[in-house]
Amino acid sequence: MSEFIFILGGARSGKSAYALNLAKARSQKALYIATAQANDSEMKRRIAKHISSRPKYWKTVEEPLDLPGALRKQKHKYEVIIIDCLTLYLSNLMHKGLKQGAIIKIIKEVSGCIKAMKETVIVISNEVGLGIVPENKLAREFRDIAGLSNQIMAKEADAVVFIQAGIALKLK
Repeated sequence: MSEFIFILGGARSGKSAYALNLAKARSQKALYIATAQANDSEMKRRIAKHISSRPKYWKTVEEPLDLPGALRKQKHKYEVIIIDCLTLYLSNLMHKGLKQGAIIKIIKEVSGCIKAMKETVIVISNEVGLGIVPENKLAREFRDIAGLSNQIMAKEADAVVFIQAGIALKLK
């Protein structure tokens, strides 16, 4: 049965652990789509920690730039797909020079791909709009794009869960 679950929360709130537990409870036939890029040693350590937290029998696909393509390519091969995480994906697109309009168009395409799938798809994202207004323009643009993208995903999702301090609050 198809299901779209959107999980968001702050950094280190427990989003990924929550998503992993959901996926493990649903199926052993799972795909993890990672959007992170190991551009420095600190990020390499973070990625290694994430990899070690996943079951060895899960398949991992690293896709920092083409989520619609990755979803289409993996369609009907798994029972559960986790995308971790949407905000890193947005950052990657911004670093490639894409502007808000182009990014939002891609996010709508991603959500459309997810809705067309038969698999359970779990998307993880950071909520970055709960703090103060960022001082610099790039940070404000990122916050705005992330907020709009989160709204698109939340609207299309069957279930939305906010994680705070490891506690899940079901919003939808």
